[in-house]
Amino acid sequence: MCLAVPGKVESIYESQGTRMGRVNFGGVVKEVCLAYVPEVRQGDYVIVHVGFAISRIDEASALETLRTFEQLGLLEEELEELRAGEEPSPAPPEPAAPQ
Repeated sequence: MCLAVPGKVESIYESQGTRMGRVNFGGVVKEVCLAYVPEVRQGDYVIVHVGFAISRIDEASALETLRTFEQLGLLEEELEELRAGEEPSPAPPEPAAPQ
């Protein structure tokens, strides 16, 4: 289904010039591109879609979103997709063209 799922940033590093992180989704830890959220720090929660963190989210909102996904029966499905590695590995974003 590919929902945008909240996860907690466990570590941040650079890989081939791109800001990356290891993000924990309820026990499933995945490598995520953090290039679009330069303000994110270790311990923050982010919303991730297809391997890219697209926004920072506070902990209360992240936990509430996860509870809602679980109540709707969507969380386990998303976690299974993460466990199976069905999401493509994120490619580094293209640099912005000079104006």
